[in-house]
Amino acid sequence: MFALRKTLKPSSVISTTHRLIAIVTPTAPATSATYDDLIQTAGNERDFATVRRLLDQRYAKGFFTTTNTFNFISTDLSVLDDVLKTLSDLNEPHGRKKAYESLVSRLCKMQLPDVALRVVEAAAAAGGSHTVDASTFHPIISVFTRKKDFQHAWRVVELMKTKNIARDVTCYNFFLTSYSVVGDLKSNVDVLSKMAVDGVNADARTYDALVLGACKLGKMDGVMAILRRMLEDGVEAMYATYAHVIGSLVRLDYCAQAVEFVMSYGGKDKKLDSHNFGLLASRLIAVKKIDEAKYVLEEMVKRSLDLGENLQLYYNQNVK
Repeated sequence: MFALRKTLKPSSVISTTHRLIAIVTPTAPATSATYDDLIQTAGNERDFATVRRLLDQRYAKGFFTTTNTFNFISTDLSVLDDVLKTLSDLNEPHGRKKAYESLVSRLCKMQLPDVALRVVEAAAAAGGSHTVDASTFHPIISVFTRKKDFQHAWRVVELMKTKNIARDVTCYNFFLTSYSVVGDLKSNVDVLSKMAVDGVNADARTYDALVLGACKLGKMDGVMAILRRMLEDGVEAMYATYAHVIGSLVRLDYCAQAVEFVMSYGGKDKKLDSHNFGLLASRLIAVKKIDEAKYVLEEMVKRSLDLGENLQLYYNQNVK
């Protein structure tokens, strides 16, 4: 008995208990993906107290919510009210905002923009301008414009106005890109006018959309004017913008102009040069413009540009 009592001294018991707690206490998740998985499980089980705890915990540890955080709602939309109540009770305003935005993104991936708008309304009621801004609306506008449902997309913009939420360049870029895809340049002019009224400046994606629209209609003089305006405004073109121009010039059989275009923008950025020269060579080969393609490939070799596996093989077999 004495030996037993000796091993059960208070200090020993406390020390042993602490060690046991350290062993059985689960460690906090170390990645956003792990948090998403845990929230998925809790959501499927309708354990929204755990969902809230995990959302608060992940934000405190610097793991923001993602488009996968609310995957569980994809199989059971009836839990939406419970989710909205859970989000309104989160501790940190910024964490709450990010959670609402992730839920909006998930619903938009499910092609449910109208339901996503309901979430935006709930977010606005929960925290006003601290919870809702232009980025909250981006997935919704994107869904409507991709569907070419411009009427509903503009209604979303009007809703933003009623809530005194400033429209940003991304909001308008969604419209410009979709109008350009269908070749509706007149509507693009209207969008640019709205941007001017709102004091929103064009960015690289704005110009990319305008170039795309002009290329769709084969208005290459207009394309060059847009590119010059970009240069004047100090906006650097995206790789996709160069691709629009190169592809359209070759498609319209302006192959010499395509070579001239790529050469005129060459020599400033080796990675960009590899992209532009390589894309041009590939397009020329595809339309059987062999002499022009060989010239471009030789120029790439002179400039020590990366040809890539396929072009290198073509060069070795047909040019070298």
